[in-house]
Amino acid sequence: MMAKINSNYRKLNAGYLFPEIGRRINEFQQGNPGVKVHRLGIGNTTEPLTPEIVRGLHKAIDLLADVDTYSGYGDEQGETALREALANFYEKRGVTLNPDQFFISDGAKPDAGNIQSIFSMNNLVAFQDPAYPVYVDSNVIGGRSGHYKPESGDYAGFVYMVCREENNFIPDPPAEKVDIIYICSPNNPTGAVATHAELRAFVDYALENRAVIIFDASYSEFIKDMSLPRSIYEIEGAKKCAIEINSFSKSAGFTGVRLGWSVVPEEIETEDSEPGELHRFWLRRQTTFFNGASNIAQKGGLAVLSEAGQKECADLIAYYMENARIIRESLHSMGLKVYGGVNAPYLWLKTPGKMPSWGFFDKLLSEAHVVGTPGSGFGPSGEGYFRLSAFGHRADIEEAVESIRNNLVL
Repeated sequence: MMAKINSNYRKLNAGYLFPEIGRRINEFQQGNPGVKVHRLGIGNTTEPLTPEIVRGLHKAIDLLADVDTYSGYGDEQGETALREALANFYEKRGVTLNPDQFFISDGAKPDAGNIQSIFSMNNLVAFQDPAYPVYVDSNVIGGRSGHYKPESGDYAGFVYMVCREENNFIPDPPAEKVDIIYICSPNNPTGAVATHAELRAFVDYALENRAVIIFDASYSEFIKDMSLPRSIYEIEGAKKCAIEINSFSKSAGFTGVRLGWSVVPEEIETEDSEPGELHRFWLRRQTTFFNGASNIAQKGGLAVLSEAGQKECADLIAYYMENARIIRESLHSMGLKVYGGVNAPYLWLKTPGKMPSWGFFDKLLSEAHVVGTPGSGFGPSGEGYFRLSAFGHRADIEEAVESIRNNLVL
């Protein structure tokens, strides 16, 4: 017998979305040396960490540099003080959670992929379409899908909940019975935000069908309209059927620091489990595969949740949302149809003339030297759309928008 690979990797559509974008940019730059490329694509933060957070991180380093305060491995579930601070953070939003329901991690992306390990491979999974690629790709790798279908742009064995203009990019619950549902609100890539009533429909569906919702709230801090929910647990009954993941990456500039969390209430049940079992499984998974988030990053997280840290983060978010306004209004003035960018840092552009997403990527790059993200890379319903990101330095955002206005031929 010989070692064998996980052949599910072979099912993945050719190349991850963002490496393919990088390949095309490199090809363009090789053919156009000296031409500046303006990047409105990958959602990576650009502004420096704020003073209160920097103080918190420095304090953590100082503690590690002193023999009397040095600490090694911490609690794999996360520092008690940070979990208590997060519980208080939710309490201020009207959501009561026990600190023991929080699991501190190195980000929402790994949690979104790792969480599936506590569920059966035989579960039928539903995704918002379009969706952040990690939801779909990690479940392909986990063996829950059939093969990729190039003609339709989806995978056999998955249920796709279509998000289009007609439903304001918020889908209805599946028509058939599914077991796991991935929802992201505010949504990446469309920038759409579900209302209480729309989330209520999913919670009711999950309770009726003994399904579990994986709710990604990574962009919840960008919601300006306080009538919109920022946590799935604002919906009555959600603790019985929903796991929430979140992160400091975008709201506090922690994309490089790496710190996030998941909430797994003891009340959640599946068809074949008792209350508390799913919570215990996730605890076992984390303590088996993970030694906990960095002590330094967790002290930075405490600084984020402090009163001063929250104010600084609000200012940081306002900076990015002003970028979003600049992009949105400029594109509207050109007659382009743009969604999102109001309660989320992403803008969802309808490509002109029903142009394919990758065709518009090449056009925008060649004419305006601006990079965005083709909507088709997020799923079949993303075809004909294009994602732009508000993350960037103000001067760079303004320069990119000006290049689009002056050079894009419509």
